Amino acid sequence: MASARLRCQLFLFTVLLMAAVTSGAKLSRSYYSRTCPKLESVVRNKVNQLINADRGMAPGLLRLHFHDCFVRGCDGSVLLDSSSNSGEKDAPPNAGSLRGFAEVDAIKALVENTCPGVVSCADILALAARDAVVKVGGRYWSVPLGRKDGFVTSLVEANTSLPSPFMTFDELVQNFAAVGLNTKDMVILSGGHTIGQAHCAVVIPRLYNFNGVTGATDPSLDPTYADFLRTLCPSDQPLTFIGEMDATNGTFDNKYFKAVKSNKGLFTSDAALLTNSFGARIVNKAARNPQSFFSDFGNSMVKMGKIGVLTGSRGEVRRVCSAVNSF
Repeated sequence: MASARLRCQLFLFTVLLMAAVTSGAKLSRSYYSRTCPKLESVVRNKVNQLINADRGMAPGLLRLHFHDCFVRGCDGSVLLDSSSNSGEKDAPPNAGSLRGFAEVDAIKALVENTCPGVVSCADILALAARDAVVKVGGRYWSVPLGRKDGFVTSLVEANTSLPSPFMTFDELVQNFAAVGLNTKDMVILSGGHTIGQAHCAVVIPRLYNFNGVTGATDPSLDPTYADFLRTLCPSDQPLTFIGEMDATNGTFDNKYFKAVKSNKGLFTSDAALLTNSFGARIVNKAARNPQSFFSDFGNSMVKMGKIGVLTGSRGEVRRVCSAVNSF
């Protein structure tokens, strides 16, 4: 009788344990409601302060979250300092162009003061990206939380996983599909370029050496826009900074899609969106209807934010975002 009772107790304990593990494996909008109820206001207030001081921080924080999720999933690995120059920070798509690391550290420090050892860097990235978009004109979306931070950062994986501004439509579709995002997600998330910034290196080939032909310009570029870009980007100045990617630089709106539709997309990958009929339809709809774009962007960001997340005991909550915890 006692043996049967013991087996029953062990069975119930196992069921409860498995239920806890299963529930921990899911993101939730109320994940920190008890452990850190002021989290979202702390992050939002600091993000607003940072962007008030430097509006260019908005695309920086959005891009950090994007580049994090595409390499090993949304696990904060992009924030880890490199060991022997082998981490994501030092990969060519990131080195010298990603920004916001110190700002994320500042947000993390405030969160740690409020709720020590509770909130992951990966969740802070997801919240900061949302709040940055809202601060410069975008629409709010609810961010599911509960990510844990990873232990590994890889330069090689960043080189192979991140989309390139030189990709064709089919290459972009394949790149996004590799992380579980569909064609619509790819086109809609490209709309983040509405607050994007870039260096001349990404456009010089389109202006002066299209398809490897010296002096040739990409015929898909609006000629007047190409002339304007040449004034910004002489052929021998690839590191010159381009401060705008659409007509309302620094404001999150649908002007990017209007620019793409008018053959004024800066990147090869921007122009590529019109080379496919389905992609062109999404561009046209977003250009016509900003509210539809805002809604779609939030939905795709939530979907992106779930890529390869670590939950439960499969990750950790870092004390500082640039280094794994030492035990």
